[in-house]
Amino acid sequence: MQSHSARTLPDQQVSGPADLVDSQATALPPRRVLVVDDSRLQRRVLAVLLGGWGFEVHEATGGEEALEMGQILQPDLVISDWMMPGMDGIRFCKAFREMVREEYGYFILLTSKADRMDAAEGLDAGADDFLTKPVNKAELRARLNAGERILDMQRQLTEKNRIIRQTVDKLQAAHDSIDSDLIEAKKLQQSLVRERHRDFGSAQVSLLLRSAGRVGGDLVGYYPINATSFGCFAIDVSGHGITSALMTARLAGYLSSAVPEQNVALRAVGDGSFAARPLAEVARHLNDLVLSEVTTEHYFTMVLAHVSLDSGEVKLVQAGHPHPVVQRADGRIEEVGRGGVPVGLLPDVAFEDVTLTLFPGDRLLIQSDGITECPDPGGTLLGENGLFEFLNDLREVRGAALLEAILWKLGLYAGDAEFPDDISAVLVEYPGGG
Repeated sequence: MQSHSARTLPDQQVSGPADLVDSQATALPPRRVLVVDDSRLQRRVLAVLLGGWGFEVHEATGGEEALEMGQILQPDLVISDWMMPGMDGIRFCKAFREMVREEYGYFILLTSKADRMDAAEGLDAGADDFLTKPVNKAELRARLNAGERILDMQRQLTEKNRIIRQTVDKLQAAHDSIDSDLIEAKKLQQSLVRERHRDFGSAQVSLLLRSAGRVGGDLVGYYPINATSFGCFAIDVSGHGITSALMTARLAGYLSSAVPEQNVALRAVGDGSFAARPLAEVARHLNDLVLSEVTTEHYFTMVLAHVSLDSGEVKLVQAGHPHPVVQRADGRIEEVGRGGVPVGLLPDVAFEDVTLTLFPGDRLLIQSDGITECPDPGGTLLGENGLFEFLNDLREVRGAALLEAILWKLGLYAGDAEFPDDISAVLVEYPGGG
């Protein structure tokens, strides 16, 4: 094995590697060239030329030796004779291409052959270019320039791919961290709905909350008012994701069941107990709070209801939320509410109470638009009529089981696809006689 190394820049008569790169790149190590030829004279001629142009030159007498050197040296360029005893240039080129390398190696085949079929054979073997013997200095320089351009582009591509891989790894790590946080956030959001079912004696309330993503913008809940009444609510914050979920957490505090002193729907009375505020007043107050204190572009729809355990009377206020549905004991279905404007969208909005009565065997469903606007695989929305069919099919099902059955039927309707929106509902059942 012979080696010749030179780090001098090319002379002024022939353009060299330094002409192809900027001044910053001149600090890079010289290109490594492996010259393979059984002729010692031919190797020395090429080595002198290449060394004079600033290349680091290594020599091999044949294909077998060149393969061993190639594994160690990882040359940038190979100039190999075609006709050699033992392993010829074609076989060597094929073996060279099978080597495991970090970067591409540019392969020039020296040949006295001029037949096009011979050129095709060389290209099929993996050669990048050809030089006819005897080698012309200017042609050799031009072929090397072309090879260096290819190697420069390959190295730039490799570096860009490396940067992309590093960026993707960082993004994946960030995604994993965020996903882990969102899983914990979902647990915290679900904990806002502490009990999914509560029996108040003459009435029961059940809750359903299913986020479309890790966290969502829907919120449902209930709170005792006094010994003869309770309140319940369904909220749907605009948008999806983290900011919507943060707003639901804020709203959960405004309608707290654990800390009645902070519940804006309740007022303290003299004996230490609490009474219900007028619901339209509560909606106006929430509207003012969101517009003045919650610095966000989000608004929310809502149904807030107070239920009398003694009489079955329900007072509710609707603020842009889908119409609640009453299913009577005989199966008849009625929509209730006045529509209304979402909370936090416009200032000085008036809200109106609606009063209805539940009789023994009746039930009230307050549902999000994620149910009625759920599409089937063809894009057709379930709609109110589809919900009514669900309720008729499930007339004998009660409590939390009814809500789970609605969710199951909704999944069948959607074709087992992911729900595009949060799914939430409040079910109030009034068997009476409590």
